[in-house]
Amino acid sequence: MQHPAASSARPGSPEHGAGAAAGPGAGSAGGAGGWLGALRFDNLALRSLPVEPSEDSAPRAVPGACFCRVRPTPLRNPRLVAASLPALALLGLDAAELEEREEAEAALYFSGNRLLPGSEPAAHCYCGHQFGSFAGQLGDGAAMQADGRKVLRSSIREFLCSEAMFHLGIPTTRAGTCVTSDSEVVRDIFYDGNPKKEKCTVVLRIASTFLRFGSFEIFKPTDEYTGRKGPSVNRNDIRIQMLDYVIGTFYPEIQEAYSDNNIQRNAAFFKEITKRTARLVAEWQCVGFCHGVLNTDNMSIVGLTIDYGPFGFMDRYDPEHICNGSDNTGRYAYNKQPEICKWNLGKLAEALVPELPLEISELILEEEYDAEFEKHYLQKMRKKLGLTRLELEEDNKLVSELLETMHLTGGDFTNIFYLLSSFSVDFDPSRLEDFLEKLASQCASMEELKVAFKPQMDPRQLSMMLMLAQSNPQLFALIGTKANINKELERIEQFTKLQQLTAADLLSRNKRHWTEWLEKYKVRLQKEIEGISDVDAWNTDRVKVMNSNNPKYILRNYIAQNAIEAAENGDFSEVRNVLKLLENPFQETENSTEVKGDMEEEEATAAAAACAQATRSRLPYCSKPPLWASELCVT
Repeated sequence: MQHPAASSARPGSPEHGAGAAAGPGAGSAGGAGGWLGALRFDNLALRSLPVEPSEDSAPRAVPGACFCRVRPTPLRNPRLVAASLPALALLGLDAAELEEREEAEAALYFSGNRLLPGSEPAAHCYCGHQFGSFAGQLGDGAAMQADGRKVLRSSIREFLCSEAMFHLGIPTTRAGTCVTSDSEVVRDIFYDGNPKKEKCTVVLRIASTFLRFGSFEIFKPTDEYTGRKGPSVNRNDIRIQMLDYVIGTFYPEIQEAYSDNNIQRNAAFFKEITKRTARLVAEWQCVGFCHGVLNTDNMSIVGLTIDYGPFGFMDRYDPEHICNGSDNTGRYAYNKQPEICKWNLGKLAEALVPELPLEISELILEEEYDAEFEKHYLQKMRKKLGLTRLELEEDNKLVSELLETMHLTGGDFTNIFYLLSSFSVDFDPSRLEDFLEKLASQCASMEELKVAFKPQMDPRQLSMMLMLAQSNPQLFALIGTKANINKELERIEQFTKLQQLTAADLLSRNKRHWTEWLEKYKVRLQKEIEGISDVDAWNTDRVKVMNSNNPKYILRNYIAQNAIEAAENGDFSEVRNVLKLLENPFQETENSTEVKGDMEEEEATAAAAACAQATRSRLPYCSKPPLWASELCVT
């Protein structure tokens, strides 16, 4: 139920799905029963923007419309995997916990099997630049139509990460429920010709709007590279309607300030979404979050994290980390996210012409984006390092040197930051040695590094590619990239060095790197306490700030995978445990959130119980990942 256009389905290819975001308004849901009776729909988006009246569910072009009406395809035997009560409370659905009757009701309505009174299911039509190329018309599908259904594994990941990001303090769409079923679709997970049947699953997503940059690309004329065009070329009247709706509804202060000048109003809107996007990406970088598919159709028009697909939180720090197994060129690598989001804003700017001339929007983008990103990023990093009193120019260098030290030692991004709050400026040599041992334990082991740097190409293939790059650059450009070859050569070099290194050598080297950086950190902390009479009070405040900005728990891939495997065997308890854990990412909650060995699900099957028991015996949730996690591939 997209705000407030009910659920969304796709009139185009099976690209995305959206769940629902309904807020209190007009209409009644009394027929849905007591618990869901609080839901109200005003369907403002459908009243404000053009809707194609046909309910034909076949994929097709949708010219001259932002939405089309679609009836959801029913699911067989829907059942609730998990629910986020804080997210559901946003809709006025307050409950301390869900009873069995409420769980059944949630499964029935939030699967789309039964419509809530007052809701008007619709699919949103949008376009997008995907991996840099214009893909033409796309649209919602995962919540509505059989061919576009999401499956259990991807839905659990999206459900958990939506809530994890919110509790980390990062702007995001929310997830109210995750409902699976006995309906099945065939999916080729790794695109390797080995498809398998998976269970159809629906996530109830909640946000003020699911409009995205790509929503404005439906007006794009024929692209010179792909030959594709938007379905509503030359419909500037709809572009004006969309701007009026977006700014009036979600940026009312801008609408009020510039009500008599649309160009100035649109410029103020573009400036604000530019700054919001810059701050959002800065937040991602500071928790090691990689989105994985930063296409223009996955960029929120109100600055939220949206469309959780092959995302990943970095474990071992690698600035070139790629979380999406199908991102062969590394376009959406961790260190490229800021520039890619700026590129996407450039495409939004093009889509707003003529209502906002390009010379105005391009100037805004150049003046605002980089400055806002750098300012917010450094502010956040100062908090993560406990630099609470002074803002010094040298801080940027200190952060860069910390990240370089993490990179050199294969440090765990989350756990290294979390440890730093226990560092003290007055450590004696023995306590410093203990601290260095703790840091070293969060660095990559010899085994982890050998897995990370294992060469991926056959030596003969690499030799052939190098020869081809020299003799026929044009042909080489069609089948490989210089960056990929350089990456492989770097892997070979690192792997060769590892063969000559002992574990003791590695430990000694890592301690040396961290000793060098900690000395610089100590000097910077000493500047913080100059002139302070109560150093203990300062340190207490510093630790408090650090512990509220450096999470102890994040949704690591291996944690999600354990929950998925249990759920695929019919045991949803691990999904619910992980959800509770992620609701308190900064707190020491290990005892309450570790899955207890004596926990049993009476109704679990023998296979599910065995899977759950295996999950219970695994690592604490705050641990850096086990070696097997390096083999996980998300596409």
